[in-house]
Amino acid sequence: MNRTQIMDWRSIWPACTAAIVLALAGSWASAAEVSDAFATTPTLVPPKTLAVLDELEHWLVERGATKQAREQMRAEWTDAEHPVTRSVLLDRLAAGFATADARARELVDVCSRPRTNFKLPDVAWLAAADTPAFEARNLRVYYGRWLAHEAMYDELLEQVKGLDPAQAADPATLLFCQSVAYHRLLDKDAGLKTVDRLLHDVASVPARYLSLAKLMRADLNELEDESLDHIARRMDDIRRRLDLGRAGKKVRTEEDGVIASLDKMIEDMEKKAQQQQQQSSGSSGPASPMQDSRIAPLKGPGDVAHRDIGHKSGWGNLPPKQREQALQEIGKDFPAHYRDVIEQYFRRLASEGSETP
Repeated sequence: MNRTQIMDWRSIWPACTAAIVLALAGSWASAAEVSDAFATTPTLVPPKTLAVLDELEHWLVERGATKQAREQMRAEWTDAEHPVTRSVLLDRLAAGFATADARARELVDVCSRPRTNFKLPDVAWLAAADTPAFEARNLRVYYGRWLAHEAMYDELLEQVKGLDPAQAADPATLLFCQSVAYHRLLDKDAGLKTVDRLLHDVASVPARYLSLAKLMRADLNELEDESLDHIARRMDDIRRRLDLGRAGKKVRTEEDGVIASLDKMIEDMEKKAQQQQQQSSGSSGPASPMQDSRIAPLKGPGDVAHRDIGHKSGWGNLPPKQREQALQEIGKDFPAHYRDVIEQYFRRLASEGSETP
């Protein structure tokens, strides 16, 4: 039995993370902008659209763009009927870079459609010293947003992790992308810190970002390491990586970690069931006490029955009834589909046992 068969976890998909992925797959420019109700005095105010345009024009001058091209772009940005609003600022900014930089044009072309293969564009130039900082940081946010659409959270975090929202044309999108990456990669501390900054420190945050950020914060607050929920999310992350063609050392290490966590959880539950069984049998006394204080006659043969408790890792030492009780204890506080994970685990153990010579 190979790892893919052992760890078929496609049925596990936490509701909150599914909502986030669906929202990312929708239109990024459809919701109105609102201020966070929890923030009192936001310290991070996005730059004005015209200020971003001025900086873009300065970049175009350095790239050798003609005066006519710059005037045409300004006219498009300031068109009264189709003005550049906050919701489309990042897209228009990327399009502006594409007019004078072939590398940016290739990146915009990639990000304008869904991913068709596992190979990503070469964007090492975004981190190169000769790439203007204004272009690099905003295209990294633009590219990171596309990576979020494609559920490529490691690559997303690589692009946006070190960026300063105060220097971005769209700080809300940057912080939201960072939050999604931390949330999906189960980095609770960094996720809560980033989500709180998005909710409290940024002015003019889109409504869709606020709603999903609150869901992520509540979800991360409840997440406990090594809980069944935590294990299930790690399983889901492995499934995602396998779907993306990532079957290397990192995935195998995560698979081994999940198996180890399940081992420990089931072992703990078996011990608990055994203790309960021992306490139950130890508490049952005789039907009536002896009338006189004297030594009671010993009628039993005094033999001890030896039980086969296995020869490998201790599995199989619970009879079916107690094992079923352990399963129920593990899954009683979680949705029913988590039980499938544990049952599949037992099937794997049974398979391993049957293959032992």
